[in-house]
Amino acid sequence: MPNRYITTAIPYVNAAPHIGFALEVVQADTLARLYRQQGHNVRLQAGTDENSIKNVHAADAAGIPVAELVERNAVHFIALKASLDLSYDDFIRTSADARHRCGVERLWKACFEKGDIYKRGYSGLYCTGCEQFYKPGELDDGHCPEHGTKPELIEEENWFFRLSRYEGALRKLYTHREIAIVPEARRHEVLAWIDGGLEDFSISRSAARARGWGIPVPGDPDQVIYVWFDALANYLTALGYGIDNDDLSRWWAQATLREHVIGKGITRFHAVYWPAMLLSAGLPTPTRILVHGYITAEGRKIGKSAGNAIDPAPLAQELGSDALRYYLLRHIRSTGDGDFSHARFRQAYESELAGQLGNLAHRVLSMIERYCGGTTPAAPYGFVDADRLLRAARQLPERIATHLHAFAFDRALDETWTFVADANRYVAEEAPWNLAKVAASEARLRGVLFSLSSSLFTIARCIAPLLPDTSRKLLLKLGATDWRCGDAQAGRRVEVGMPLFPRVR
Repeated sequence: MPNRYITTAIPYVNAAPHIGFALEVVQADTLARLYRQQGHNVRLQAGTDENSIKNVHAADAAGIPVAELVERNAVHFIALKASLDLSYDDFIRTSADARHRCGVERLWKACFEKGDIYKRGYSGLYCTGCEQFYKPGELDDGHCPEHGTKPELIEEENWFFRLSRYEGALRKLYTHREIAIVPEARRHEVLAWIDGGLEDFSISRSAARARGWGIPVPGDPDQVIYVWFDALANYLTALGYGIDNDDLSRWWAQATLREHVIGKGITRFHAVYWPAMLLSAGLPTPTRILVHGYITAEGRKIGKSAGNAIDPAPLAQELGSDALRYYLLRHIRSTGDGDFSHARFRQAYESELAGQLGNLAHRVLSMIERYCGGTTPAAPYGFVDADRLLRAARQLPERIATHLHAFAFDRALDETWTFVADANRYVAEEAPWNLAKVAASEARLRGVLFSLSSSLFTIARCIAPLLPDTSRKLLLKLGATDWRCGDAQAGRRVEVGMPLFPRVR
């Protein structure tokens, strides 16, 4: 059975998580659930990036030790698994997990032995928010293009990685699509960076400036390993790189897919620095990098440093994990930017979830209970092949899977809700309540209710990767414990019960 390894980026823990990261983990979780649904062996990996100077500064501002700050905030990131109904298989904390330090040291030594790490003096403009040096021409009127802050001039002696040595190899990887990037515009962006010439980059910081926080450079305790060399390694260290764990072979070297789900602001690190580091260490590169945009609030990027972060946990608690997943996956374009507002969030819940899917399920199940004694009826001979709604239902799962594979979650839900609307029209056109009044229409009534029950089952199957809790609840109402139980079957007991999406005040 093919193995597929999916990762999220690991966020800084200088503050609690915000809704932008919730978007990323929900997207990655949807892919993992899709692959499992299709029978693949899947490992979904998440974690927290704790060895950064940004965390040191946040701890200073809070007046507490760095270890205490990262421990306190990491708890909130771990809790997202329950809040957002995530299915990841492992969670790594880079400051607290022994696997990580062993693996980072091994990666450093592998690149050093290849001759790709050397030490020299350096002077540059450094943005702590990005944990990145900038050239003057890359700034926006002297300010960081991501954070709007003025970078600090840093002069120190650091260790460097020979990125320039891998310019040709990286160009080949992207020209031949050996590493795929979604959307295509990001591939062009990466190729433009490569064609503009790649310079060696600093991979350490002075221990004095980092105040000793981080992993010391092997053989040079006066330096700590730069957060990006450290953080990117988590994709390997979580698999036991450095401690000879079999997981590394199974989920990295032999995996058919190695996919990273990341935000657009860290594309350069994942698409340029990371593959070069892997090539230096003699390891396979990712197979696909999936890049999402930013969530904005009234047109401004949401971020912890911007002071407008939105905590996803209370939103999920208010309307349910699937309500938030639905908004993020449908109303935020999968590879673009999107705006969040609480008013639109509630409107999506009330109009689209409760008003369309919830209403359809309640009407269909109530009619089966009223007209068929609560048992899914058998369709009359010839009805299944002739019914237009059943024909559409048969085509839907493959179409939804195609969208999900293409990292187009919004299109998958658009198409699903188009089918929901069609099913609601079908109810109005067929008017089962009128068919029930005429004895001669009994066969037609059974066929219509079978078609609607089958369509609900198909919807439950299609949304299982996207809205897992709603899928589970809908299947139970249809008398099935799992979408693999088969399509709607005659004789299966249904239950109206509580609404899928209860009314909220």
